Amino acid sequence: MTTGLPDTMRSTLRVLFIGDIVGAQAVECVCAMLGDLRDRYRADAVIANAENAWQGKGPSKREADQLFAAGVDVITTGNHVWDNWKSRPLLVQNERVLRPLNYPPGNPGSGMVLVPTPRGMLGVLQVQGRVYLPPIDCPFRAAARAAEQLRREAAVVVVDVHAEATAEKIALGWYLDGQVSAVIGTHTHVQTNDARILPNGTAFVTDVGMTGAFNSVIGMATEVALRRFLYQTAHKYELAEGDWRISGALIEAECDSGRAVAIETFCLQCPDPTAASA
Repeated sequence: MTTGLPDTMRSTLRVLFIGDIVGAQAVECVCAMLGDLRDRYRADAVIANAENAWQGKGPSKREADQLFAAGVDVITTGNHVWDNWKSRPLLVQNERVLRPLNYPPGNPGSGMVLVPTPRGMLGVLQVQGRVYLPPIDCPFRAAARAAEQLRREAAVVVVDVHAEATAEKIALGWYLDGQVSAVIGTHTHVQTNDARILPNGTAFVTDVGMTGAFNSVIGMATEVALRRFLYQTAHKYELAEGDWRISGALIEAECDSGRAVAIETFCLQCPDPTAASA
């Protein structure tokens, strides 16, 4: 990450991307740490994926309000946003809460937004993959069309690709290389070790990771997850606790061209949010 120039001379825009936030206590972790993270990374804008923020199923207005108050600029979601009926009015009422744009027309909400930053306009869009997920509209063509539209007003465009298959995420990164500043993978909750800048200037990572309790199976209580695998029957979803961490990435891109110059992932320990309420 380039950090040599003082902010007054910097010609790049820095975007902090917070990985999938799992549960209300993980929201508290983000709120407690975000100010320090913005300062540490000298971030101009913050995007957070919150599709698991309310009991693992989409954000409600409460979680969204907490995140926006803490300094998040855009909230992305994913397939689980439809599991929480409290998310649906939120998608309509707040344009900065996104859902994957390649769901069929008629669904509430939007999949892209423009937000002002100290370094100029930032475009954010989200698409969802189709491998092992519902067969919705093509994420490749949808993302390319949306990116072209956003670039009319924003040089820097960040894409959240919410997908199961690593190959599909990587393919989308290559497909959009040179068309957007960054393609950041979400949904699988395990941070991958492949952050890089593709040949035409697009920063990429297959999955940015999870924010929540790491004493878990991707955020779920281990006992529940084990029962599901051992018995192959449904068991009530329960959020885990313990070993709280915040995962994410810092993307830096040129303000004029939108080309990425750096991407850095992180996974940091959080203060235990359950200690304050104990």
